[in-house]
Amino acid sequence: MKKILSAILASAMICASALAFGACSGGSSSDKASDATGSAASTADSSTAEGKELHMATNAAFEPYEFVEGGKVVGIDAEIAEAICGKLGYKLVIDDMDFDAIITAVTSGKADFGMAGMTITDERKQSVDFTDPYTNAVQVIIVNEKDSVVAKADDLAGKTIGVQMGTTGDIYVSDVEGAKVERFNKGADAVLALTQGKVDAVVIDNQPAKAFVAQNPGTKILDDPFENEEYAICLKKGSELTAKFNDALKELKTDGTIDTIIKKYISE
Repeated sequence: MKKILSAILASAMICASALAFGACSGGSSSDKASDATGSAASTADSSTAEGKELHMATNAAFEPYEFVEGGKVVGIDAEIAEAICGKLGYKLVIDDMDFDAIITAVTSGKADFGMAGMTITDERKQSVDFTDPYTNAVQVIIVNEKDSVVAKADDLAGKTIGVQMGTTGDIYVSDVEGAKVERFNKGADAVLALTQGKVDAVVIDNQPAKAFVAQNPGTKILDDPFENEEYAICLKKGSELTAKFNDALKELKTDGTIDTIIKKYISE
């Protein structure tokens, strides 16, 4: 009996001591997770180490790839990320933030990966690794239907162009000769500036552009595309998750899951 009591007391003392350092806790990492619209309270490193959560950094103002509906981030990227995490045995946590903060979140370890209609570019590859592409996209030009001074891509030279800060549209128009670039936190803000005559055109991805034009009568998308590109997932350089994500993506492409998700949001 004394031996049993001694063992119980020793165990209690060890657990009490460990509590001071956060051990012997019954709570899971999900207790500290951010909700579907952001505000992360735990780091990606701690949740990944426990093998339960992966934090995805995104900018939920990019319909149909990611947007907020019913207080939750939904869209093509959100569903593909959910499918990947499901295959790898993780719970997905989505952290909503400004687009130009995503790569910093990934490189600093605050997020495990970034997925936000993000194009593979040489500049971004200096900071992060990318998975294989999961879809293609086109950068297009939005103008006002009446009296627009821009009728094709070449007409952007010397004009005032609105873009969403940190996007590939922002990167590409920086090379347009004589152009003045006005940068906005959201694509919707850039289109609003167009309708108010503050910019001559907006350069942005094709699918969000369709949504913006539908919401802003009197605007249109030019037939002349600005740039073709590929979307991929970004991860911290050297992350062991990159190979695992590529394997999951390959399976999801093969079994038709990715095509099904994309067609759910993009009818054509």
